[in-house]
Amino acid sequence: MVLLVDVGNTSIVLGFAENHVIEKTYRFKTSTDKTADEYYILFKSLLDKYSPEKVIISSVVPIVTSALKKMCDKYISRDVIIIGPGVKTGIQLKVDDPKTVGADMIADCAGAMMHYNEAIIIDLGTATKYIYVKNGIFYGCSIAPGVAISMKALVSNAALLPNIELVCPKKVIATNTITCMQSGVIFGAAAQVDGMIERIRKEIGKDDLPILATGGLSKLIVPLCKSNVELVELLTLEGLFEIYKKNVA
Repeated sequence: MVLLVDVGNTSIVLGFAENHVIEKTYRFKTSTDKTADEYYILFKSLLDKYSPEKVIISSVVPIVTSALKKMCDKYISRDVIIIGPGVKTGIQLKVDDPKTVGADMIADCAGAMMHYNEAIIIDLGTATKYIYVKNGIFYGCSIAPGVAISMKALVSNAALLPNIELVCPKKVIATNTITCMQSGVIFGAAAQVDGMIERIRKEIGKDDLPILATGGLSKLIVPLCKSNVELVELLTLEGLFEIYKKNVA
């Protein structure tokens, strides 16, 4: 059994994979103040249940990466792969500075290449990332504030606006403060996705590029998009598992 770990700024997603199949996934809140032992206590019931022998980690939060590496060394296995320099990913980074490309985006690309030779990936997480990949080459991306970040910015900078739940309202033109905010942030995010898809396709010169969406908020936003967007919730973990196989073959 292989433990797949995707560490984002908001969530840590664990996947347990065996025989080319991701059997189960679990989502936890990312905490930068937890020690290796505290993370072990948090994950212990799952680790006992699945008994993983190998681990691969994709992380954009270095302090959490360090804690999880120590946890794995102490309680699971020292045979831990952390996405970074020296790891075979199958993805070529055609950018100004490859070191600045997040491990999650590399995993997204590896996952996308299991579905299509060329695609636009939309990762709707803490940040919303628009990624273009073709034949295993990462050509770059666009990064925008994520849905939750946009909501927090709105609330923190407007004294009379309350903290609200991210729930899709029934109509775009709403009649009370809460649903007005929900409409603006959520429908606005969907409109941004549609607009960015159109611009990227025009820039690349292809109107029929497949669009894959993943990330914690993808299930909320994708159904509201006018573009044909394929929801692949486990894309990042699929990519992680594919990278794992490249490094143990």
